[in-house]
Amino acid sequence: MEDLAVQAEELGLSSFWVYDTPMVHGDPFAALALCAKATSRIKLGVGVTSPTLRSIPAAASGFASLNALAPGRIICGVGTGNSARRTLGMPPTKSAELETFTASLQDLSAGRPISYREGVRVSDIQFLHAGPQQLPTDPIEFVVAAQGLKSAAIAGRRRTGLLSFAILDPDAWRAFQRARLEAADGPVVGDSYLTTSLCVLGEGEDPHGDAVRDAIGHTVLSFLVFAADKPSFAEVLGPEEREAVQRFLTQRGTTGTAPDRFRRLYTNYLGRIDPTERDLILPSLIDKLALVGTRDNLLRRIAALEAAGVDELVIQPVVDPPTELAELAKLTA
Repeated sequence: MEDLAVQAEELGLSSFWVYDTPMVHGDPFAALALCAKATSRIKLGVGVTSPTLRSIPAAASGFASLNALAPGRIICGVGTGNSARRTLGMPPTKSAELETFTASLQDLSAGRPISYREGVRVSDIQFLHAGPQQLPTDPIEFVVAAQGLKSAAIAGRRRTGLLSFAILDPDAWRAFQRARLEAADGPVVGDSYLTTSLCVLGEGEDPHGDAVRDAIGHTVLSFLVFAADKPSFAEVLGPEEREAVQRFLTQRGTTGTAPDRFRRLYTNYLGRIDPTERDLILPSLIDKLALVGTRDNLLRRIAALEAAGVDELVIQPVVDPPTELAELAKLTA
């Protein structure tokens, strides 16, 4: 992991992210500690943790430790834990709990006490060693994961940035920014990050061919996983997409209501897809969820997203990460 972070820094990229999905990916704090020691400039982000994964004191301590290793370079992404909870067969947390969690982490990281509750017991807590090992003077950057307007409004009230996964519609981003602005008490602050996958095509290259499906299929498959895990969402999809969801369930040997479906649906989640699942990567979903196109086409799409409020692109490479990082750097130079 740290080798990729070093490469990203050398290429001039501005941030490097890891997931916090315990039963799927490794520990983000261990990974970013290695990256912090190997780099000197690039921002390092967790995208994202949630209140149902870690207690407030444990999360605050983890981020404080990272910030001591890389002062002012740490991004704390917080969300409802949609994927990280569903991979455990559990529902995501509620928006109110997400807002409380975010506010508590912000206060603790700034050296302020908070009211901490466990059941009926409540205590006032804060960092007890306020030296540079726990509270560097350089602040942690906070971003809220938003797939809907409620979370965007939390970002406004908490005066944080935004992070969203595979939403490439500029109108949706304008709606996010309006919701954030309307909820904010004063000017909005913080960058907006779009996480997706990228495949730069040569002239005449098939935008829906096997090479593209391998490069960005994990993003599309994550959409189908969510639809398979939540039948009410699948019902609002088009006929072709609903049929792909059903084929996916059949291939994984489960149903949308099976109690243990999460163990089959989330196997290899956000990893490189199996060639047998290429037929599930529909052209319509490729176009909607991933950045695929020639350089000129992609630059037009990126410009439209930037005009809608997106500040940074975050891509997850799965086929050849060093080459894909270089493609992103070249595209956005």
